[in-house]
Amino acid sequence: MQHQLSLSRVLQIIFFAGVLMYVGKLLFIPLLLGLLIAIVLYPICRWLEMHKWPRSLAIAACLFIVAVLFGALMVLLIWQIKLFGRDADALIKKLNEAIPQLQEWFSEKGIPMEKLEWNGNISSSIGGFLSSFVSVIVDTVFMLFLTPVYTALFLFHRRLFVKFLQTILPSAFQPNLAQILHQIIHTYFNYIKGMILVYLIVGILNSIGLMALGVRHAILFGMLCAIMTIIPYAGIIVSALLPITVVWLDTSNIWYPVGVIALFSVVQYLEANVIFPRVVGVSLGVSTFAILVSIIAGGIVWGGAGMVLFIPAVAILKIVAENIPAMHTVNTLLGRN
Repeated sequence: MQHQLSLSRVLQIIFFAGVLMYVGKLLFIPLLLGLLIAIVLYPICRWLEMHKWPRSLAIAACLFIVAVLFGALMVLLIWQIKLFGRDADALIKKLNEAIPQLQEWFSEKGIPMEKLEWNGNISSSIGGFLSSFVSVIVDTVFMLFLTPVYTALFLFHRRLFVKFLQTILPSAFQPNLAQILHQIIHTYFNYIKGMILVYLIVGILNSIGLMALGVRHAILFGMLCAIMTIIPYAGIIVSALLPITVVWLDTSNIWYPVGVIALFSVVQYLEANVIFPRVVGVSLGVSTFAILVSIIAGGIVWGGAGMVLFIPAVAILKIVAENIPAMHTVNTLLGRN
């Protein structure tokens, strides 16, 4: 009876926590992201402080490093958008020419034309896409503004937060708190290393596929598309438009762009369901099952951001479970062995 009651309470906590995170995602996403960045930057910040840097200056230097890396990513995104814009008129012209041909081909295959209504003007479709895209961008900018603020606060007041944890945590956590925090910092170094390996593998697969399709600058496009997947949804869409445009303008054959779309779809499927869980799961010591469940749960609660942020959260839960005897059952479920 006691086990059933405990399980019921756990399920209730999970349910209400999920509802709270969904409703308050504008607060919790930048808060968790800021915490994770602070964990990754802590060794650098501590090293600078040990070399007589004031804490505020050390934190500013760490945030500057992150800003430079993020700025480089934005430059890549803007550069791709400009390159795509040069061929946008030619692409729209070819699209207006290709749609009637595609309708005729489907008609010959016996597919009813009602399913392929096309008015020869894509402006309304583009307008709808841009409207939703702008809404996503506004929320993203708001979160990106708060994230470095939270990161700086976590780094500056880290001792205060540790004392707070010591105050609120049960006595079973107290002896191993320092060890848990140390393992979390070490784990996130492996997490970042695993992420870099994932993007390298995805870039190689993209490049090989684009070379097989005869796309110009296949290695450049393949690696850029892999890097741009760091930005959920928008990154892969913008980066994929460039090779699609190039191969269509070069071949004037709609099946080559379809091939590029199919290539990126397959690679993204492999990345989400095979490469990412295995590579990052090994780095974090988390089972493939737990990684896949966290990706799906994160996507339901927070969308693309949740698919990335829930994985480190599961890794933290696993580290805690390893060091608390009462949670060894949870560790058995989350661990790889």
